[in-house]
Amino acid sequence: MTQTAVNQTNFADIPIVKDWSFSDKTIKETAYITHSYYTYPAKFIPQLASRLIKDYSEKGDVVIDTFMGSGTTIVEAIINERVGIGTDINPIAHLVSKVKTTPIADDDLVRNLNELYFKLQNNSRESLFYQAYKAETPKNERLDFWYKPEQNEKLAILLSRISEVEDKDCRDFFLVCFAQILKSCSIWLQKSVKPTRDFTKKDIDPIDKFFAQAKTMLKKHREFNLLLSAEVRENIDKFRIVRCGDSRNQPCGNGEASLVVTSPPYVTSYEYADLHQLPSLWFGYLENLAEFRKTFIGSAYKERQAAIDLKSKIASEIVQNFSEKKKAKEVEIYFADMLETFGEMHRVLKTGGKACIVIGNTKLRGVEILNAEVFQEQMQNIGFQTFDIIHREIPSKMLPSTRNEETGRFTKTSGENMKLVYPTEYILVMQKI
Repeated sequence: MTQTAVNQTNFADIPIVKDWSFSDKTIKETAYITHSYYTYPAKFIPQLASRLIKDYSEKGDVVIDTFMGSGTTIVEAIINERVGIGTDINPIAHLVSKVKTTPIADDDLVRNLNELYFKLQNNSRESLFYQAYKAETPKNERLDFWYKPEQNEKLAILLSRISEVEDKDCRDFFLVCFAQILKSCSIWLQKSVKPTRDFTKKDIDPIDKFFAQAKTMLKKHREFNLLLSAEVRENIDKFRIVRCGDSRNQPCGNGEASLVVTSPPYVTSYEYADLHQLPSLWFGYLENLAEFRKTFIGSAYKERQAAIDLKSKIASEIVQNFSEKKKAKEVEIYFADMLETFGEMHRVLKTGGKACIVIGNTKLRGVEILNAEVFQEQMQNIGFQTFDIIHREIPSKMLPSTRNEETGRFTKTSGENMKLVYPTEYILVMQKI
């Protein structure tokens, strides 16, 4: 790809490149192989990650995703015979990414699924089996908030049986299947990403839903196994490293990576704690929602004691535009966290290696948050140069939700002051000097 001479510029003037929208791809095509295992908000499509990986790396190269989310970049890296390394602070993201990138023998999955089916045949409330597992329901008042008593009990039985599966890879596979059905079996409003209860929602049997989901995932997993080269399939731990951890601490040595492909969270990233709360509650990751939020990048629920140098005049101006001190501090912490992540990218990349940052601009409390412009300036000030900037449309069918322009938070899909989250976004291609 030809280098574009781009320094600090007016991003709005950068023309949209149509062939980066992937508008010809159907939902089925963007959810191929293991990408459809778990509904993860605001993830980018695999075709985007795949193209960046093919354009900017070679077979055998190390590709990193510092905010791996559901593992899209890691999946695409290993099926294209690269080494995929990723981290995410969210334990649900870590579990999903691990399962989506782990080849498992088809016979093992089928055998363990059949054993689960046999054990769960009699799930009536009167059965001795049911009574034996009734006490295993996790004790958390949030589960009573989201689930009717009978649903709660059936899900507890199902989770107990899954925990008995001896093969860890198979057990994790079934845990992701379990996580995927939790919203459908709850009274969470099905079409909303915002935590909203729907007391008219039709009950769905968790056991039936689980096995239907498992069969769908099993088919997708077979397709995934066929796409992996024999070398990758037989040596997966050499080609895939996924960790639950901070974006500012990558499991990679200095100068070992050729490429970073990532889509960072936005200013209100702690919302993801809310969006993943159902599986987090069931798996015991979430005892206190407020404490869980503190772990997310840019969270308003954590503090920095030292003075912050954002290394970006644009970022400082954005922070000063907020009249509300708490919101200004939240944005300042977000940009500071991102700067430190860029520093970690610089450490792991080899000279000439590239970092592809997929990011859009947004608005919070009426203030324009120019993420792309800030990121470019920050990275240029710590040892990167701009290689290219791609301006792409996001087809509406692929948009995850809407945001409220005033708060910047995910919200309902209709109403005043609502807009598509990011109708366009940028891909910053930054090169380590």
